Amino acid sequence: MKILMIGDVVGEPGRRAVRKGIASLRKREQIDFVIANGENSAGGSGITAKIYNELISCGVDVLTSGDHIFKRKEIVEILNFHERLIRPANYPDEVPGSGYVVARASNGEKVGVLNVNGRVFMEPLDCPFRKAQELIQIIKKETPIIIVDVHAEATSEKVAMGWYLNGQVSAVLGTHTHVQTADERVLPEADHTAYITDVGMSGPIDSVIGRKVEQVLPRFLNHTPMRFEVADKNVQLQGVIIQVDKDSGKAEAIKRVQEKIS
Repeated sequence: MKILMIGDVVGEPGRRAVRKGIASLRKREQIDFVIANGENSAGGSGITAKIYNELISCGVDVLTSGDHIFKRKEIVEILNFHERLIRPANYPDEVPGSGYVVARASNGEKVGVLNVNGRVFMEPLDCPFRKAQELIQIIKKETPIIIVDVHAEATSEKVAMGWYLNGQVSAVLGTHTHVQTADERVLPEADHTAYITDVGMSGPIDSVIGRKVEQVLPRFLNHTPMRFEVADKNVQLQGVIIQVDKDSGKAEAIKRVQEKIS
């Protein structure tokens, strides 16, 4: 079976990429299941109930998130009542929502999706390595097909997570940095796990990770506060497609996706 993971959806341009890109990708690549990181889909930071419904209606099966998940107050209600949006699992247990979900693909197979936040250069949450290990054992009782979104800043932390979970999950896919990396591979062990450091960004590529260049540059040059708005030029849908053996959960292949959106 084939699983599509879409990189961080940034603002309205990112949502446009999802609206225009998912259906054709599903048909052309024979995609069975779609995951998207939606934590930046509302004006570049956070997600709302309306946008959640919009992305799901476009064909996204599960929405992952990250450190911006609680930027909008209404997110508490969404997390409590919509299981297809998950938060990083290594937040404290009393935080609303769940860090994983098991959902049905279009071919009838169950797919487990797990989300964790990194800690290097980020908020000091619970250990993402131990939390992932704990929850994988629970998910495995329902399905061998498990996709992990590791939302982290440091490349080394993501690479380490890939090796740590190698052979235990179908894929470890990095998000958060918004720049698609060229290190996609199936890690070399008997039980193969697909890996990439960052699946990329769905949104305006002519930008500084989604924000207007002319607003970001003065911040770097002058160290003065600036309001960053979402850019709108050269919109792409970026992500990866993982081919997985539905019986064993082993990854057979991974390839990058870059879809130009008009």
